[in-house]
Amino acid sequence: MSSWGCHLRKVIIVVPCYNEQKRLDAARFREFQDKLRNVRFLFVNDGSTDNTGEVLEALRASNPEAFDVCALPRNMGKAEAVRQGLLKAFALRPDYVGFWDADLATPLEAIPELCSVLDEQPQIEMVFGSRVRLLGRRIERRALRHYLGRMFATLASLVLGLTVYDTQCGAKVFRASDGSRDLFRDPFLTRWIFDVEIIARAIKARRGTSLPQVEEIICEVPLRQWRDVGGSKITACDGMRAAVELLRIRRQYL
Repeated sequence: MSSWGCHLRKVIIVVPCYNEQKRLDAARFREFQDKLRNVRFLFVNDGSTDNTGEVLEALRASNPEAFDVCALPRNMGKAEAVRQGLLKAFALRPDYVGFWDADLATPLEAIPELCSVLDEQPQIEMVFGSRVRLLGRRIERRALRHYLGRMFATLASLVLGLTVYDTQCGAKVFRASDGSRDLFRDPFLTRWIFDVEIIARAIKARRGTSLPQVEEIICEVPLRQWRDVGGSKITACDGMRAAVELLRIRRQYL
């Protein structure tokens, strides 16, 4: 972590929050930011109906330079919460932006690992955490969710025409370029699989141009650690919704 931190890149990580009062570990965010002060967190309170707002405001009050809060007037869904948060992050002119799940299924310590890819490979615009079960890695995922995830990843790869392994991991970092910002300019068509839509938008934006194509600007990084966290808001019906949304993405962009 320290070797990356010495580069002093300015990084803003958006954390969408909906009723996260019981799951948000404020102490872990504070501990991480004490070690890497060039990483700032922007929490988006997506119309929470519990005390998430109070938890976030207390975190901001503890260190306004490290933590900020954007409160949406009503629940708009993760896709819109991430989009609005990232647009605010881009406006602050950092070097890198990203979004991270509030439950910290992916440890915060993976942030510098993803950012180091952008440091070392200037052609890369997007770095995605990927939940790959390998020896020496701790990927703790329930069997049913793992196999459903693999099925969806296969369908997403076929629709996109890319060999992407894991579109849905909630740990992603982007170079804060004009091209990246434009991917979030308009509201997403999809509510559940906006991660796939981000890739589809990039494909459409680069199609027929001299710009490097999407497979040259995205890097997937196998995570060292990931775990299922209780309290997920994903339901069994969301799988059907995701399949329908894949068709919408194909019609709109591909």
